[in-house]
Amino acid sequence: MRQARSSSAANLRGQKRPGSSEALAAAAALASSGSRSRRSSGQAGGGSRAAARQPSARRRLRPTSPRAQEGRPGKPPPEPALLPLPPPTPATPTSSVAALDLGDQRERWETFQKRQRLTFEGTAKLLLDTFEYQGLVKHTGGCHCGAVRFEVWASADLHIFDCNCSICKKKQNRHFIVPASRFKLLKGADCITTYTFNTHKAQHTFCKRCGVQSFYTPRSNPGGFGIAPHCLDEGTVRSVLIEEFDGGDWEKAMREHKTIKNMSKE
Repeated sequence: MRQARSSSAANLRGQKRPGSSEALAAAAALASSGSRSRRSSGQAGGGSRAAARQPSARRRLRPTSPRAQEGRPGKPPPEPALLPLPPPTPATPTSSVAALDLGDQRERWETFQKRQRLTFEGTAKLLLDTFEYQGLVKHTGGCHCGAVRFEVWASADLHIFDCNCSICKKKQNRHFIVPASRFKLLKGADCITTYTFNTHKAQHTFCKRCGVQSFYTPRSNPGGFGIAPHCLDEGTVRSVLIEEFDGGDWEKAMREHKTIKNMSKE
């Protein structure tokens, strides 16, 4: 009887062991698959987190601001784009003989210009001066140091006034009078200073360097110039006529004189 129980028990234990091993194998397989699934899910999660940490292509391509570029050493700021310049405007030949309709006189004009070796403007000036200042000559002159130079159109026969007013007596101011249009200051405007007194109508101009008065604006003719004949260059004066003027009694002398007040008129 006992042997039968023990053999039955042994049979039962023998039957149990194969079942236990199969259960253990199944449990081990489940554990292995679970660990693999956890590793794959961990790797997938890690990959997603790494992908989240990486900047997108859009962020990498975003241009940096100029201020950020200036802060980076070794990278100069970009140069601004240069705009194209407009094309130059062609010059208009306003001072050319081609702009004038000289008609049949064109050949005479060009021949005269070549013969005198003058520019177009110089030729026109010569002809105009000859026509407008008929009977006059061009005198040139200036101060002692040469800083002030001028030219004046006047007769070769000069009518000189010798004034005896307080200032003219002291500086021996002998002068002839011309309209302002016939006088031209060639150089020295910045070297000229002016002295006035009393009525301040007369403008006594003289060179600041050498002190010589080569011309001035007289009280008798504020619209003209009084030119010192002794400051003219040689070669253009033919004769000199000197007339005394009583500047000490200036108002009376002006009333009695017939022509002096009109000498600055054209």
